[in-house]
Amino acid sequence: MNATPGESVSPEPPAAGSPPGALRVLFLDVAADDQAMLEALCPRLWWSRFAHDTQVDENDGAAALAQVLCVFVRTPVTRELLQRMPALQLVATRSAGVDHVDLDACRERNIAVVHVPDYGAATVAEHTFALLLALARHLFEARARALRGSFSYRGLTGFELEGKVLGVVGCGRIGTHVARIARGFGMKVLAFDPRPEVAISLGIDLVGWSELLERSDILSLHVPLTPETHHLLDDNAFARIKPGVVLLNTARGGLIDEEALLRALDRGAVSAAGLDVLEHEGGTSPEAPMGCEGLGCDRGWETSHPLLSHPRVLATPHVGFNTREAVARILHETIDNIAAWQAGQTRHRVP
Repeated sequence: MNATPGESVSPEPPAAGSPPGALRVLFLDVAADDQAMLEALCPRLWWSRFAHDTQVDENDGAAALAQVLCVFVRTPVTRELLQRMPALQLVATRSAGVDHVDLDACRERNIAVVHVPDYGAATVAEHTFALLLALARHLFEARARALRGSFSYRGLTGFELEGKVLGVVGCGRIGTHVARIARGFGMKVLAFDPRPEVAISLGIDLVGWSELLERSDILSLHVPLTPETHHLLDDNAFARIKPGVVLLNTARGGLIDEEALLRALDRGAVSAAGLDVLEHEGGTSPEAPMGCEGLGCDRGWETSHPLLSHPRVLATPHVGFNTREAVARILHETIDNIAAWQAGQTRHRVP
């Protein structure tokens, strides 16, 4: 049974080199620059350990002693991992999404989970439009042509955003910021969201799922990955979309049935796709919902993935979050979340 924040759950001896009563925090998947900032932010009385890897080293005793596990989306926090961390009381993820954390297993152990729900709506929304503008004006093909010394414009005819219908799936912080940017381009915005009061308060035209698919020239995904939204866009959805739609996904790869998307691209139902996420990235499957056995979750990322090489797909390696400003907010918010939990306060806790 877990103790109060900051206290040990068992009579194990203090970690080597840690002051008595120190909060023991294990950070995983931390880049060198991020580690320097985190070390400066962590209170001196914390016993902090850092690893660049996404996995817990079985030979590292820090895992068994850690009271707090701090992860990024590439680290699946599974039931098996939790079993190897008997002193764990808090999982702090440096992300808005929590689909990489087995919330049921955490609840069974009374392990709190905190996240960073609002680190960079502007950052991700801007990346969404970076993908859209690059697709609309064939920027990568144009640059490649210029590098070859050719300044022919033939075959590079793009399309204007003004007057186009943008369908936003999810009116959370990022989705609403995407809608604001779209208005600046003179676009008409439609939205589908299970919480209609959010869209209504922003003056966005809220429509049903079928109408959104049928009317959108551009479809942009901004919902969390849950068992209900897994493969939200499948063969059935692609059969109902407006022919020639441009698809954007800066949310979670698992929202799209990738084989269905390939079929839709090949027959022209989807004219182009801008993807910052794929369902399986980096050889792991953080995108797949917990308990998705039988849904292809064991497939790893491959450089030969057909979407990566498709001529009408622009893929980026999950970098929509990655601006100086957003990363700094993520790290500050994460440390504040841990400190608040240690003080017995509720801050950005996942229900």
